[in-house]
Amino acid sequence: MTVELISVGTELLMGNIVNTNAQYLSRKCAELGFSLYFQITVGDNEGRLCEVIETALHRSDIIILTGGLGPTQDDITKESVAKVLKRNLVMDEESKRLIDDYFKFRFQGEKNTIVTENNWKQALKIEDSIVIKNDNGTAPGSIVEINNKSIIILPGPPAEMKPMFEQHIFPYLKKKQNKTFVSKMIKICGIGESRAETDILDLIEKQSNPTIAPYAKNGEVHFRITAAADCEAEAHQLLSPVVNELYQRFGENIYTSIEEETLEEVVAHLLIDKKYTLTTAESCTGGMLTGRIVNIPGVSDILKEGFITYSNEAKMKYLGVKKETLDQYGAVSSQTAQEMALGAAEAAEADAALAITGIAGPDGGTKDKPVGLVYIACNVKGHVTVKECHFKGNRQKVRDQSVIYALDLLRRSLK
Repeated sequence: MTVELISVGTELLMGNIVNTNAQYLSRKCAELGFSLYFQITVGDNEGRLCEVIETALHRSDIIILTGGLGPTQDDITKESVAKVLKRNLVMDEESKRLIDDYFKFRFQGEKNTIVTENNWKQALKIEDSIVIKNDNGTAPGSIVEINNKSIIILPGPPAEMKPMFEQHIFPYLKKKQNKTFVSKMIKICGIGESRAETDILDLIEKQSNPTIAPYAKNGEVHFRITAAADCEAEAHQLLSPVVNELYQRFGENIYTSIEEETLEEVVAHLLIDKKYTLTTAESCTGGMLTGRIVNIPGVSDILKEGFITYSNEAKMKYLGVKKETLDQYGAVSSQTAQEMALGAAEAAEADAALAITGIAGPDGGTKDKPVGLVYIACNVKGHVTVKECHFKGNRQKVRDQSVIYALDLLRRSLK
């Protein structure tokens, strides 16, 4: 079956917000084994919205619309679907009651609070549709079935859309599949996308079931392996030899096969398992590395402190980097990175230390030390490994890649 996504909202077209809904729903449709050929973003214009709905109905089995369910005049998704289907909008009394309860709870204790008339617009439903309760907002979703096709309408805010999809829409769509689809994600660091794909080109060319799909990330490559079978156990049996083959080929470059697990989580868990403490010393990344590590719950057990030493004076004052080292080799050098990692571990009394120093650009590069040159040092129990990196891209991309490579260097050193 084919699915089409329609994201509604002028703010999406203008770039005022990032369309994370489409990314999330694409992943979920792949997980369900549906084919997704089209994603459309359309502004708050009834004529254009009706046009894309009509087109989607001709070429797709399932249409998922997000956004445009609010109380204002530019929220026109339900109205446009009803117009295309030539159905009326009628009041859903249960939705109206829930909206009334929401406002009573939200503004309890406040005097003269009146629910404005336009809020009841959200309680309207398309005739003969299935209303989906919204436990996190006032705009309910809905499902309209017509001629063996389904139109699914969901609220735009991700905090409302995702729970509604997980709880109600995913089980609904799963019933439409006569096969079970199981996926496994293999995440790789330290190898570029072109090399990673080349290394498994033979597997990709002869694939049928399971299938292998590569995804390029910033500094990472992910492979999604998906198997279709009559039951989950059979799908896992099909996946197993392919996953094993990827481990044979990529070895320690694979940092996880758990889709939800991030690189920083893997590193944090390694430190926690070994009961090692960590400190960081950052120059060009300015705290980004420490920020990634702090994302992990329980990291307070292992993270001692982080040093942001952007200037040479700070490197000498807080990390004990020698003036002679800076004068002879410069702030961006393997020698300085090594002394940063050693000094940070000593200053924080930590078992491990990560240090980053580099030229993120756009200025500051020379022929000998171009923009994108970054040195990363990893100190584990006094054993220091320094990696020289040459990154391409703008300032943000250089800094992002520096953080990823630093985390990966620590992962490898701990293993």
